[in-house]
Parts: sequence; C-alpha cells; structure tokens
Amino acid sequence: APARLAGMPLALNHGNPETPAIWGPLLGALRRDDAVPLSPPGFGSPVPPGFEPTAVAYRQWLINELEVLDGPVDVLAHDWGAGHLFGVIDERPDMIRSWVSDCAGLLHCDYEWHEAAQVWQTPGAGEDLVAAMAAGGALGWEALGMTPTAAREVAEALHGPMADCIPSLYRSAVQPALRELGARLADADVPPGLVLIPTEDHYAGTPAMAREVAADLGARTVDLDGQGHWWMMEDPVPAAAAIADFLD
Repeated sequence: APARLAGMPLALNHGNPETPAIWGPLLGALRRDDAVPLSPPGFGSPVPPGFEPTAVAYRQWLINELEVLDGPVDVLAHDWGAGHLFGVIDERPDMIRSWVSDCAGLLHCDYEWHEAAQVWQTPGAGEDLVAAMAAGGALGWEALGMTPTAAREVAEALHGPMADCIPSLYRSAVQPALRELGARLADADVPPGLVLIPTEDHYAGTPAMAREVAADLGARTVDLDGQGHWWMMEDPVPAAAAIADFLD
C-alpha cells in the first residue's frame, strides 16, 4: 500500500447515482487522514432550499465547498463529480492545486451521452427510469460492482431527493454543453492533472477519447486495466498507488 501522505487536503467528489460511501475501499488503500469526501446535494446530502440541481449550480456548490478548505487543494473526482470539477477548473482554476479524475472522455468533441443518460434527459421516460432504479433495491447495485454499504445507501437515496436531482442534472447538460466545456479547457491554463482510465468503463466514451482529452489538458494518464466504472470499489489498490505517486 502507498505510504501516508501529508500536505494539502485531498477533496473527493463523487457522482451519480452515488453517495460518499463509494470511497470507502479507496480511502483504506490511500491511508490519508486529510481526505475530505464531499457530498453533492441530493447525492448523499440534503438539497438546500432553493437549490436547482443543474450543472451550473453544482459547479458553484463545489466552488463553495473548496473555499472552506485550506486551498488551493488537490481534488479527486469520479463520474459527474468529475464533470463538476471540470466546471470549477473552467471558472476558478486558482482553487485547484492539482486534480485526479476518471471520465475525461465526457469532454471529447465526439462524446455522446450514454443510453441511460439520454433517457434521464427525456421528460417522463427519465422519471420512469429513476423509479425503476429505486424499485430494484440494493442487490442490483451490488451486482454492478458496488460494496454492500454503498449499494444500500444508493438504494435508500433513490427514494429521496436523488430521484429528482438525476433528471434535472442531466437535462441541464444536454450536448453540446460538455463538448463546449472541453473546447474551452483545451485552450486554458489547466492545473496539473492525472486522468484515470478504467478500460472497461463504457459510460464516458472510449479509453482513446480519454487519452485525447488528457493530452489536450496537459494531464498524465494511467490505465486501470480490466476495471469498470466503480474501480474505487472493485480494486482500489492500483488507483491508490497511481494517485499517491502523482500527488507525492
């Protein structure tokens, strides 16, 4: 296991449909006592009054969270958590010392939202899909690779505000929203980054797309061979080693 690291706080930001419980195995492998798992509204924490669950609102939420930390900080992000991070890098790169994320392919000029996302973006059908997800309970999420703890939390959250946040968030990011964000970042002065590429994650484009985006952003890459979307629960040790090496 990598040695304990000291220095800047490490903020962790997850995505959909998730809670901070997804980070448990990875935090055990990282052995950092300065890690701060954040919790986007509706995805493991309450939705504040008046909060609109859109990509812009989550970007501002993340900016507010990072301002509380002793920054600039290192940020580790996954799934939509990476989407929110890329939004912060676009607007407030001064807040980020360095970043690590998967799902860089979301920013590729040829990226098309995956099938479930396109359903969530469709009024009526999106709500029906979320309801079906909620009815499936925790066992379905375990079958997809979540730990029992994370699967149970997600199953419970889908009966709460997460159910409303999912369609709203995805409808706020219909393409070309992410392509345009990627184009802006390709022309920007981006903080040092590391792109994790789980080779069997099919939600954020292909590994080749992730590598192209990483090159555009001046970021390093590391392949997580054979791992899927929930690599941090499937086998966290290779990712922990790569993250520790990058941040050291």
